[in-house]
Amino acid sequence: MALLDFFLSSKKTTANIAKERLQIIVAERRKNNNTPHYLPQLKCDLLEVVNKYIHIDPEMLSVQLEKKDGEISILELNIIFPESKSNK
Repeated sequence: MALLDFFLSSKKTTANIAKERLQIIVAERRKNNNTPHYLPQLKCDLLEVVNKYIHIDPEMLSVQLEKKDGEISILELNIIFPESKSNK
């Protein structure tokens, strides 16, 4: 039936084209937005712990969660420490 619709369909309206484009955008965002809900809170907690020992800006800490092979989750934590005052 889809083959007949392809040959018999009239020109698509702009509303249909916009709807199809929006569906593609939503599907792409869902695919890329699979980060867990607890990740921002985890970043805040880690920043709080690190700040007990050395003061860093929140931008100097990044937390990412990767999934490999659908079964393994890898938590990656990157901290950029400020230069020590003795090196200046």
